[in-house]
Amino acid sequence: MIQKLFVLLFFLSFSGKQIISTKAYHYEYYSNGTIKAQGWKLGDNKVDFWYFYHPTGKVSKEGHFKNNQKNGYWYFHSENGKLLKEGHFVNDKAEKWWIIYDIAAKITRKYQYRNNKKEGYCLLYKKNKLFKAERYINNKKTGEWTDIFSFKRDNPNASL
Repeated sequence: MIQKLFVLLFFLSFSGKQIISTKAYHYEYYSNGTIKAQGWKLGDNKVDFWYFYHPTGKVSKEGHFKNNQKNGYWYFHSENGKLLKEGHFVNDKAEKWWIIYDIAAKITRKYQYRNNKKEGYCLLYKKNKLFKAERYINNKKTGEWTDIFSFKRDNPNASL
């Protein structure tokens, strides 16, 4: 058994292919030299935490990668640095709750996603106060409530 393993390793070491990828911090730049992105790579794949930048140099988005796909919590910013939205990704698809902000950094909506589609509830806010709730199935609105009492009556087991 040990001889077979040694022969396999010997063959692979001379085959010209790299078996083990190294993890390194990586930078990408716009043509004018301004930073475009930075983060970790394992071989050719983006992994762990990454920052992406607008051409102005301000952060446009930030979050985690796993094997070149967005995974984990992400933040998206406007060109002037304001938070626009935040939420979860699983294998490059929106999942769970997402929060959307207005230009004054106040919450305007909270959506539930599954497999990149609205699936579950959407809560709509005006002046930081909940004014409407909606329900989505497969990206289609299936219900709407404008007061919390009728919402709770129709959705007694809803966990918001």
